[in-house]
Amino acid sequence: MLTVAEVKARTCKERDSWWTVLLVDPIAVRLTRAVAGVRWITPNRITLTAFTIGLVAAFCFTRATAGWLVAGAALYYVSFLLDCVDGKIARLNGTGSIFGMWLDYIFDHVRIITCVAALFGGQYAATKNVAFLIVGAGALVLELFHYVNSQEIFQINTEMRTRLEARRAEAGLASAVDEAEAAKRPGNRSIMQLTGNDQGLFGRVRAWLRRSRIRPHLVGGIEFQMALLIVAPLGGAIIGDGAIIGISVTAGALMILFELAVIFMVYRAARTVTGQIAAIRVPAQQTDALAFTGGFSTVHPANQPSNHPPVQPRASEDEAGRTRT
Repeated sequence: MLTVAEVKARTCKERDSWWTVLLVDPIAVRLTRAVAGVRWITPNRITLTAFTIGLVAAFCFTRATAGWLVAGAALYYVSFLLDCVDGKIARLNGTGSIFGMWLDYIFDHVRIITCVAALFGGQYAATKNVAFLIVGAGALVLELFHYVNSQEIFQINTEMRTRLEARRAEAGLASAVDEAEAAKRPGNRSIMQLTGNDQGLFGRVRAWLRRSRIRPHLVGGIEFQMALLIVAPLGGAIIGDGAIIGISVTAGALMILFELAVIFMVYRAARTVTGQIAAIRVPAQQTDALAFTGGFSTVHPANQPSNHPPVQPRASEDEAGRTRT
């Protein structure tokens, strides 16, 4: 049997949300190790089990009393834990499928929407406080915004990398290296270096987080989801109904702040890299230069303006704030 360290190395993502890394993976890795050899425990069955438990959590939330809120929060944690295990089993055993990816993706979002509606709808039914309807609706809008924003940024970065590679090929330059290779070569820059935020305290904290497998995007979709459906119900059970609103509003404000930070970094990077792409000299007979790019490149020093450091395209989706587990 594989050791815990071996299972972790083969199943955990290079970077993930701090909630997953610190509060879920230590259990999920061991659970994956324990059940990986059981043939009838498949990723799709785990996904269905996680979804079913999520629906039971939603029922608990509708009851709106302290005991039911605690039960709902606990069940939602178990549901999320299993949702992490299904992907780990698929990666460890090589049993993932395209349909399984779709199933996991759809059930994730249906579970979140159902539980949020159940929590805030249940609180409104119990208290008749319209603030619960307003905050619940706002939470669903923010969840939708995060989903659309992260997907679009990822797609834009993918398209950018494709266009950048085409431009480099036109200029007769070598293909851009991946992030691991870039770390060995000072001429290749990350997004933080590109936008001038890699120095000082922020840069050091970011580097430390990444060494710990934690995404610098500290309040994204997963953290917001956990604040709404685990922390807020527990706060409501212990402190009172008002804690649900307070925790949810605070988490929403923090997620908006981090989303805006990502958008701003993409904007700054796009402006900087556009200038660098324009500086790549293409042979006269090849004039189909790209007018715009939104990502990161490795520009050959001979073609690089002296006032701009060369950069590289992102090799992963981490900076887009993806929320998949």
